[in-house]
Amino acid sequence: MLEERLAQIGQMVDSGSRLADIGTDHAYLPIALVKKGKIDFAIASDVARGPLENAKQDIKQANLEDKIETRLGSGLETLTQSDQIDTVVIAGMGGKLMTTLLENAYQENKIYPTLILEANISEPLVRKWLQDHKYQIVDEQIIEVAGHIYEIIKAKFGQEKAIFSKQELEFGPFLLKEKNPIFIKKWTNQLHYYENLVTNLNKAKNKDQDKIDRINALIKMIKEVLG
Repeated sequence: MLEERLAQIGQMVDSGSRLADIGTDHAYLPIALVKKGKIDFAIASDVARGPLENAKQDIKQANLEDKIETRLGSGLETLTQSDQIDTVVIAGMGGKLMTTLLENAYQENKIYPTLILEANISEPLVRKWLQDHKYQIVDEQIIEVAGHIYEIIKAKFGQEKAIFSKQELEFGPFLLKEKNPIFIKKWTNQLHYYENLVTNLNKAKNKDQDKIDRINALIKMIKEVLG
């Protein structure tokens, strides 16, 4: 049984995909998807030797060594053209690191048709990267697991550059339309956080007016979205 965050990511994977799970840890996602018969081949990749050893053990235990390969290395550099990967999952890292790994691959002309991304911080940065590299966002989910709120973005590579508004980059085009209770909860909490932050920044001896203006603009945008 996959935990809810990984289960939600798994639901976004198209049947028959050739999957690369970057930062795989225990390879729980590829194992579950192969067992289910949703996919037939996956690469479980991690930068750290320890987690990769865990993944190897779990793959062996599941008797799936012929369907899931493990690779040691940073980001997408463990993938080759001959792998014919069409779907890349990157979950559980910061948006800045995530976009750096994607950019490094992109510069080497490694372009994957489908990306499923779950950044634990800086989601707008991820959406901006997708926009700038001709990826269309086709699905988004926001879920809460054990007090943590996660946003999951699915994007497909296209010919046209999608143009997102400031609000869509910040909040997510699909999430913005739906505004479900978890979305409302997240942004109500963020609003309180930013309001307190501005109060404290205004008390500082050397005021960082640029930062205050930026946060005030964000507060205004959140209030508009929450109505």
